[in-house]
Amino acid sequence: MKVKWLVVISIIVLALAGCGLEEKNPLEGKVKVGVMLSENGLGDQSFSDLAFAGLTKARDEDGVVIEYLELTETDTYEKGFRELVANGNDLVFALGFTGQEELEKVALDFPDQQFVLVDSVSEAANITSVTFKEDEGSMLAGIVAATVSKSKVIGFIGGVEAPVIQRFEKGFIQGAKSVNPDIVVLTKYAGDFDNDGLGAQIASGMIDEKVDVLYAAAGFTGVGMLKEAEKRGVYAIGVDSDQYFYAEQAVITSMMKNIDSALYDIIHTYKGSGKIQAGHIELGLAEKGVGLAPFRVLELTEPEQKNLDSLIEKTVSEMK
Repeated sequence: MKVKWLVVISIIVLALAGCGLEEKNPLEGKVKVGVMLSENGLGDQSFSDLAFAGLTKARDEDGVVIEYLELTETDTYEKGFRELVANGNDLVFALGFTGQEELEKVALDFPDQQFVLVDSVSEAANITSVTFKEDEGSMLAGIVAATVSKSKVIGFIGGVEAPVIQRFEKGFIQGAKSVNPDIVVLTKYAGDFDNDGLGAQIASGMIDEKVDVLYAAAGFTGVGMLKEAEKRGVYAIGVDSDQYFYAEQAVITSMMKNIDSALYDIIHTYKGSGKIQAGHIELGLAEKGVGLAPFRVLELTEPEQKNLDSLIEKTVSEMK
């Protein structure tokens, strides 16, 4: 019986071959998107992982083919961008400001290729820039921190001193001072986005100086801050994604930077029309590019909660 089935199968194969049928490329006709990840790569539990969630949504819901590269694979951003172009991707994304210079170099060599730069602004004609008004979202974080702080000393930890991170700091301080002009805000830059031990160390030092609410814009370094806050029994505010699940006894809320939605919307638009918005796309509170995650952990009195809600609503309305 087995021999008969093999014979039948062989006849079918020969017949199909005789008809001249060719095997179709499963990727034919699909939108292809190439992504060069930031230096932290996947697993930062913040910026990169949230961006990847938007890419995954585009793959699952729109049938888009996603190719991604990490700096550990390519050694340089330039090599990664060139590889993504050579592989025929319709859109090539650069996640993070650190690859901008090399992206612009590659973009000059491929004027017909569409690139997207996230978290910085380029003047190149074939690069669409996507930035977020981190200062607006961080203002809300500062309002929360100043409202719940008992010591009236709060802390901010930045990854590196770059304009995008400084916007987080500026907004956080501005929001806190709008609640209490006399509040003390300690600031420290780690010089690293990928060192949770360092984040914990900096957080511990701040807690020793009476900080009782911490906020960081420092990638995986910031995750160390969250866990140290939980260990030491103080509050923390997450960033980029809802980070409550990394320190469930400490994280009040998180400043959401909705990069997942932004990336998905760009890819979805391209799939439908074959083009994307040129120039600079800037997303703030009014565009729902930033905001706050649900409140947890915190136990406020009814008057305190009403006051906090009022301050947040006032800030949001002023930004629209």
